[in-house]
Amino acid sequence: MIKVHHKEAFERISDERRNSILNAGIEEFAQHGYEKANINVIAQKAGISIGLMYKYFKTKEDLFITCVDCGMSHLDKVLQNIMESDDKLLIKAEKLIRATCSHSRKNKNYIKIYNEIAGEKNAARSKMLANEIESRTSALYIDAITTALEKGDVRSDLNPRLFAFFLDNLLLSLQFSFTCDYYRERFKIYYGIDVNEIDDEEIVTQLLKFIESAFTFEKKKSSEDKK
Repeated sequence: MIKVHHKEAFERISDERRNSILNAGIEEFAQHGYEKANINVIAQKAGISIGLMYKYFKTKEDLFITCVDCGMSHLDKVLQNIMESDDKLLIKAEKLIRATCSHSRKNKNYIKIYNEIAGEKNAARSKMLANEIESRTSALYIDAITTALEKGDVRSDLNPRLFAFFLDNLLLSLQFSFTCDYYRERFKIYYGIDVNEIDDEEIVTQLLKFIESAFTFEKKKSSEDKK
């Protein structure tokens, strides 16, 4: 959970009001970005006064961070269930791809906020968010790949930390392709069809082949390499 400068008053309100504020905040930040998002508009859409909003959140940044944490927590639960299971790594990879497609289609505003974080101009906030959010995912991926390496389920010459980074980059790009204009256009340029017009099964099948080749096809040593 990302630390913010409020919490007590916000956590005491009803679930209905809390959800109204978070939904309004997520929508505003997703549509306009952090800098242009208007906390007055968020308060209005949530059905509360601006004074009450500032009682719950000391600053716009506190509200933004809370919205980010809310959005990421949904995906975190799914990732944790997948990565901490006893499935082999490639089974986990398949489930990750399916979850990424499903989550990205259903929760587009969350993905837009995540993209907003990736383009964050405030260096201190960017570093803080990266450490808080990416630390969760990286630990799950690194542990799963390390375990697979120890069991001999993947190629023996991989670096768990770098492969975790590369895997996350693939899934991150896929997430953005469903929602963010630039990434959607990139997908269309490469594949020829808008990502929202194709069956997820095609994405799952092809990306899984790509990941499988990276994790399992180990280069055979030549006679020169053995010397």
